[in-house]
Amino acid sequence: MKNNKQLDLSLYLVTDRKLAGQRELVEVVQKAVRGGVTVVQLREKELCARDFYELGIRIKELLPPDVPLLIDDRLDLALASGADGLHLGQRDLPVEIARKLLGPLAIIGLSVENLNQLQAASQLPVDYLAISPVFSTPTKTDTGPAWGLDGLRAARKLTDLPLVAIGGINERNAAAALEAGADGVAVVSAICAAPDPEEAARRLKKIILETRKRIKSK
Repeated sequence: MKNNKQLDLSLYLVTDRKLAGQRELVEVVQKAVRGGVTVVQLREKELCARDFYELGIRIKELLPPDVPLLIDDRLDLALASGADGLHLGQRDLPVEIARKLLGPLAIIGLSVENLNQLQAASQLPVDYLAISPVFSTPTKTDTGPAWGLDGLRAARKLTDLPLVAIGGINERNAAAALEAGADGVAVVSAICAAPDPEEAARRLKKIILETRKRIKSK
């Protein structure tokens, strides 16, 4: 487990094998990391536990030490694969239980879909919150209404926890999400479905760095 104080959430990749098409997901992740991805969340809703575990092992082995692997939902597979942490939703295992089992150094993130959930999360042992979804997107259909940029700004005012904007994030709106208060942006189709995942990640990373520089200069 990594020291979560060193966590760089700036370009957060959430995997999707379907969007990767005929390409191996491991290959897509490897190229994305070369392009500048700083966190990888392995999200698999359809794989059996054995295949999910083996995929997690393969991806963990290819990631450099400074890029953590987080497992979506499955605490058992996060432990088994040696992942660096876990990402939870509102209907998943309680955060307190996950923290007890994973220990203090594990990275634990939580998706929040409204301000009430965000305020409740301030009392939980999490390392970051995912504001979900910022924009409507077909890859996240089990969530509430989109926050929008105004909602993201409101969230930023209510918590000191790091915030990741997820849902409909792409090259056109990543800068706006950061300017609204996000510490990082999480993308799915913008990288997984891109013809060249490495170049897509590189363009996004450039936008992130330029936007952060502009924010600091204000």
